[in-house]
Amino acid sequence: MKARIWRKLHAEEAKRFDQVYELMGQTPSLSLGDAFGVLQSGMTVAEFMARKERTQRKAAIKQARGEVDNAVVAELLGGLIAGKVEVSVVLAERSLLDTLVAEEPIAFTLERTGRLEKLQVVLLARRAEWERLLPGLERDAKLTQKPSTVARQPDKRPYSDPRAFLDHLGETVKLVLRNGITLQLPLMHVGRFDLLLGEPGHEVFVPLHALLRFEPGPASAPVDEA
Repeated sequence: MKARIWRKLHAEEAKRFDQVYELMGQTPSLSLGDAFGVLQSGMTVAEFMARKERTQRKAAIKQARGEVDNAVVAELLGGLIAGKVEVSVVLAERSLLDTLVAEEPIAFTLERTGRLEKLQVVLLARRAEWERLLPGLERDAKLTQKPSTVARQPDKRPYSDPRAFLDHLGETVKLVLRNGITLQLPLMHVGRFDLLLGEPGHEVFVPLHALLRFEPGPASAPVDEA
C-alpha cells in the first residue's frame, strides 16, 4: 500500500507518527519508544525522562534488596518478640523503653507504645546493650539539634541498596545516623532493609533509612551509592 493511501486510511495514527518523529528531531537522544511515551503521557520530554529514571531506580533497589538474605535480621527480631525482651527504640528526638510484640513490613508493634512506623526508628537494641553504649556515644551537634528527615521514596535516601555493605562484613565501621548518633561497631549482618552491628547477644539494629554517612574500616574504600 502506498504511503499516501495508508495515511488517508489511518489519519490519526499517521498524525501520531508525525508528532513522534518531530519530537525525535527536536531531541536526538530520544528513542522511538520514549517518544511515543512522551506523546501518550502528555508530559514534556524532561518530565517523562525524569519519571522513567525514577522508575528504573526503584526497580534497581527492589532487585538489590531481593538479592540479600534477610534471615538473620528476621531471626533477631523474632527472638526479641518471642523472648519479650525489653528494648530501647531510638527515634529522631527521643527514645522509648518497650517490648516488641510484632513486626510488619512497614511497622513495629510495641507493648505500651502500640504501632510504630519503621521510618521513625533510628536504631533498636536490647535495653542493657543500649545503656552500656550510651555514655560513650559520639554525636553530631547539628543533627542532634535538627535531625534529618527521611524521604519516603527509597531512591531519594542516601543508602537504599544493601549490597554496598556486604564487602564490609566483620569490619568495625562508622555510621552517622540522622539524629546525630555516631556508632563505631563491627558490622555483623546485612539485611534487605537494615544493618546489624555489634556482637552476638549485643546486636544493634540500624535501618538503612536512618543512615546518613557510612565509613568502612581503614583498609576499605568508602561506600558510595551516588
